[in-house]
Order: sequence, then structure tokens, then C-alpha cells
Amino acid sequence: MLKLRLKKVGKRYFPSYKLVVINSKQKQNGKQINIVGYYNPFLKTYKFNVNNIYKYFYNGIKPNKKVFYLLKKLNYTQDNFI
Repeated sequence: MLKLRLKKVGKRYFPSYKLVVINSKQKQNGKQINIVGYYNPFLKTYKFNVNNIYKYFYNGIKPNKKVFYLLKKLNYTQDNFI
């Protein structure tokens, strides 16, 4: 089963994250299938490929809890896509 997760990249006290599609049985920083966006909480910047997120939501992908709240905060919920 595929999931939408945040993969940590960046320095120790300045984290940034990639929004990736990954197999649910992989480690958090395991091999990703596709990168669909970036999120930097320190600078409060983000960039998502909405078309890819739409494609994966349409095919039944489930975001994990942190990604769900992040997308909800930014008005990118599954209801907006489907």
C-alpha cells in the first residue's frame, strides 16, 4: 500500500521535508517512488505538484497523519481533489 509521507532532508536545526510517495512498509527515509513536493517549516515555504497529488488521491493513496494535517491547513484535502 502506498502512502504520502514527509521525508526529512536538511540540517540538524533547520529541517526541511520532501513530500514523497512511498511504500507503507518502507522506513521513513527509505526509497521513494515519487517526489510530489517540498515543505520548509523554518521559512514557511512549500511547493506541491498538485497534478501528481490529485493523481495519487484519485488512485486511493492515503496520507499519513502529519501530511494530512499539513494539507488540510493549506486547503489541499482529498475532498478538493475528488
